[in-house]
Amino acid sequence: MPRGKLMLPALLLCLLLCACGKAAERSVGFFAMDTYMSVRAVGADEETLAGCRSLAEELEAKLSVTDADSEIAALNAAGRGILSPETAELLRRALALCGETEGALDVTVYPVVRAWGFTAGAYRVPTSEELTQLLQAVDYRGVEITGEGSVLLPPGVELDLGSVAKGYAGDRLCAYLREKGVKSAILDLGGNVQALGGKADGSPWRVGIRDPDGDGMLGVVSIRDEAAVTSGGYERFFTDAEGRVWWHIIDPETGYPARNGLLSVTVVGPEGLRCDALSTALFIMGQEKAEAFWRADRGFELALVTEDGVLRLTPGLYTRFEPAKDLRCTLEVIPDA
Repeated sequence: MPRGKLMLPALLLCLLLCACGKAAERSVGFFAMDTYMSVRAVGADEETLAGCRSLAEELEAKLSVTDADSEIAALNAAGRGILSPETAELLRRALALCGETEGALDVTVYPVVRAWGFTAGAYRVPTSEELTQLLQAVDYRGVEITGEGSVLLPPGVELDLGSVAKGYAGDRLCAYLREKGVKSAILDLGGNVQALGGKADGSPWRVGIRDPDGDGMLGVVSIRDEAAVTSGGYERFFTDAEGRVWWHIIDPETGYPARNGLLSVTVVGPEGLRCDALSTALFIMGQEKAEAFWRADRGFELALVTEDGVLRLTPGLYTRFEPAKDLRCTLEVIPDA
């Protein structure tokens, strides 16, 4: 998946995992969706863990935008097609989130992301003329999908569900583990962290939020039956010949990397898919609009790191956040109103 929350060296959220008492904990690690994933579960057998890997690989085979055999790649190539019920439902939900965020999230921005080289690592700075041309086909509102999963794309439009795929995978994996009787697990899907229940001893899982200005952490947050997803410019970027830094989070309105005073956005909430989508959308919105969106919604918690060294937390996240001893940011609470 050509989305930036990737690769083990660039994990956004570092798990602070402790031994789970006397309960048997097993783990599995594997590469899927262009990132390293790991699952740690209490009471899971080897077959169940193998099933986690199989499920992630099945989802990748359906959703990958770069695998020519995937449903999404085939749809992009033909401009029309019939999706499987699962993929169609995910697309519907992604389009709804595009509308909810007023286009800050746009699953049709893929041609622009590709032009910057973020899909294949062949980085380049497109000309303004090229971006203007590509942006003519960036508009999620033109995607037509019927109840039977038949999709029609306008000329030039291509989909990329990478902004929701790992969050959705987290939701599916947690549901699968529940079906297998697992009540305690922690999933690290390349920076998307998702918890099933709490630890075996009843305490919550502790997840570290990475410092976007360094290799350390800003602090840790306690979660239980929640996802914690971060988007930040430091995840995937390149420096051009003139020393300018360009990162992978593209503003669908301008075609350029979103620059609005934020270094990272962390969203904590009960659903991985929604947290995944909002972490990207709110980064693109910027601080003022992101905070206004949270106030209107209240269905998730939020942490914003600004370029001027401020860490802003929603009240509900502040009460379960433990700052690092060497925290260099100024800590502030986002006002309720």
